[in-house]
Amino acid sequence: MAAGAAAGAAAAIARAIKASGILVQLDPGEFQRILGRAEDPLVVVAQGGVFRTNYQYLMSYKGLAFYCRSSEPIPLDGRAEVVASQRIWIPG
Repeated sequence: MAAGAAAGAAAAIARAIKASGILVQLDPGEFQRILGRAEDPLVVVAQGGVFRTNYQYLMSYKGLAFYCRSSEPIPLDGRAEVVASQRIWIPG
């Protein structure tokens, strides 16, 4: 029974990764560099954490989705359109 549940969970994760496309995780400095290159950037921002607050950022650039988690807020470019989200869920 446990093997079937594990296989089902693995299949669900694989479907979620396929649905989300390519996701690139960056450190905060590299995220800011990519943000600076984007024209009219749209950035989704969420605050999370259970024991310690973290800040999560998601944006698209040249067909890829870039994700960053930081312990401190990242200063965003004034050109960026910011969408506040309750949560950003990353598969896997």
